[in-house]
Formats: sequence, C-alpha cells, structure tokens
Amino acid sequence: MTASHLPVTPQQDSLFVATPDGARLHLRHIHAPGAGPAVLMVHGAVANARTFYSDRGKGLGPWLAARGYDVYVLDLRGRGLSTPKIGHGHAHGQTESICEDIPLALEEIVRRRGESVEIALVAHSWGGVLLSAFLARQPVWAARIKASVYLGSKRSIRVWNWHRCYEIEFFWKRAGRLLAWWQGYLPAARLGMGSDDETRKSLRQSAEWVAAGVWRDSDDGFDYAAALAKGGLPPTLYLIGGNDPVRGHERDVRRFAAESGPHEHAFGVLARTAGMTRDYGHIDMLTHPQAEQEVYPQVLAWLGK
Repeated sequence: MTASHLPVTPQQDSLFVATPDGARLHLRHIHAPGAGPAVLMVHGAVANARTFYSDRGKGLGPWLAARGYDVYVLDLRGRGLSTPKIGHGHAHGQTESICEDIPLALEEIVRRRGESVEIALVAHSWGGVLLSAFLARQPVWAARIKASVYLGSKRSIRVWNWHRCYEIEFFWKRAGRLLAWWQGYLPAARLGMGSDDETRKSLRQSAEWVAAGVWRDSDDGFDYAAALAKGGLPPTLYLIGGNDPVRGHERDVRRFAAESGPHEHAFGVLARTAGMTRDYGHIDMLTHPQAEQEVYPQVLAWLGK
C-alpha cells in the first residue's frame, strides 16, 4: 500500500458489467497479490481507459497496482473495450455515464471486494467532471470515497487563446457537432482528435457545460453546483499541467474546484516553476516517461494520506 513496499509486476484482467440497455462496460482490473484499497479510474472525453494503462504494464494504473492498490479502469459506454462501440444512432450521453456507468463500476468493485473495501477515485480531464457530478447525485457514495485525484480536470472554459479558438470554438462547438449530425456520432478517433469517439448527446452535453455558467443536467435539470454547495466531495487533489493552455488551464481548474462546494482539496502544478524537469501537458502528464518520477508519486502520496 505504501511507497516503501517493493513494486511487483501486477496482473491485468478484463471484467464486463451489463448496463440497463444491454451494453457491456469494460473494467480493466490491474492488481497484485494482497491488494489493498481499491481505486476506480475514469477517462475523459474522446478517450478511453488506455489513458491509464498499457498491456506492457505502463501507465498510472499498473504503477499504483505495483504499489499495493487494487485498480479498476473504466471504459465508459461504447469506448475502449466496452460494447457495442459508439456508432450511428447511439443515444446515450454523459447523463448515462453519471447515473449508470460509474455506479455500476463501483457496485462491481464492492461485489468483488466486499462492503468494507476502501475506495478512491482517479480521473483525467472530463472524467473528473463526471465523477464530481456522480458524487453530487449520490451522497451515500460520496461518503464512502476516501480520496480523489483529478488530473487536468475542468468543467467550464473561460480562458481565451488561439488553442481555445481552434479546439473548443471551432472543433468542439462547430465542426464537431456538424460532423456528429452528419455521421450520427463524432468519429474523433478516425479524425485524429482523440483516442475514441463520442455520441451526439455526449458532445452536446459537454459543450453546454464548457460554455455555460450554470452546471445543470440537460436531461432532468439536476443542479450539480447547488447539490455540492454544502459540501460532500471527498478530499481531492487537483493536478494542473504547466503546459496545458485550454483543456486544463490553471484558472479553469481552480474555478472547477471552487464551484464544487466546500471540500478538503489541494492543487499541484506540474511545471518547472514547481521544481519539475518539464512543463507537463494535458496528455503527457500521464504518458511521459518522466511522469513516473514526478507525477505518479504525487497521486500515491495523496491517496496514502
């Protein structure tokens, strides 16, 4: 469980959980003998579970598992090894991720490990928004989570630069939605805009949250900010890339933490100004070889507090 344990080579297995509409969610289970607390990892938009692991044992998931954690990496519906893959006419969106996919993954962890298992959460990018939204709706689950770590997570974007003009204003809000209307879904992987695709609903819902001052669900009007206004989130570490100009800019990450209500939290800036060897970007904060020495230990330290 602690960094003093000698790292071991963890085993990887694929688990599958059925959703109410008959889809199958993939959970990558990464573990070593005598695994301790469980960690659920959730990826961001136009991405999948490979954000956190590789078959060769690279990534934050295997790194934590080698140090005693029982790691479960979720492929949200239609992404990664979850089936069926996102395609024309698929109607699910982020509401289903919040209300069905994430709780199903946690229920599977409890089923395997028992009611007394300690659970922590780790997310990258938009995955942090989905997790906080889930916890806002599920205070019973929120009370069970020991700690969370969000890497490059923000809900809305207010910073203005040319990266925003291209990635958000042009692609995400305009070209992406036009493509999704034409194709029936956003083929982001084929376009080289991400590692996985998005449904029209998830694209629309996320674009609304990125732009809007209010944080509400478009399906039922649930007000996430109001639900969290009195607290409820577990202790959370927000890690910020020093070279992340739009998808996880420091000002947007700090505002996300502030609108998430009162909760114990801390920020870590992954930059030369904080003593790092480089300024980390939105993706390479998890994938760069040096992240094992500079980023991953911060996650481990927070989970072990």
